[in-house]
Amino acid sequence: MLDGRIMGLDIGDKTIGVAVSDLMGLTAQGIKTVHRVGKKKDIEELKKIIAERQINKIVSGLPKNMNGDIGPQGEKVMKFCELLKEETGLEVDLWDERLSTVAAERSLLEGDVSRKKRKKVVDMLAAVIILQGYLDFKRH
Repeated sequence: MLDGRIMGLDIGDKTIGVAVSDLMGLTAQGIKTVHRVGKKKDIEELKKIIAERQINKIVSGLPKNMNGDIGPQGEKVMKFCELLKEETGLEVDLWDERLSTVAAERSLLEGDVSRKKRKKVVDMLAAVIILQGYLDFKRH
């Protein structure tokens, strides 16, 4: 049983998709897409969500290359997560997200969502997929 809400993040260069779990840690809901302006401001934005939703843990997708290596994007995400951990005092787990954006795109395509709308929600949906995968894994 998980204790309290968990925030899931899909961290990109331009946006951060944000999802939050329910109190029992069973389901992930998409909250918003944060448009990045700078590390300090990005973290302030996330801290607001953390306070509003009483988050007590963070899970961030960790982009890896298909062979499992961590590339430059993965390094950036790890650095941002370190900063986030320092700023919030919350534990930040990294979760292999290799196919989350692909899965998000696919489900939006299957749902016949327009390209313009897809672009707006794909990061948030990727955050939902990351968090849901983490929640399901922790339950078993």
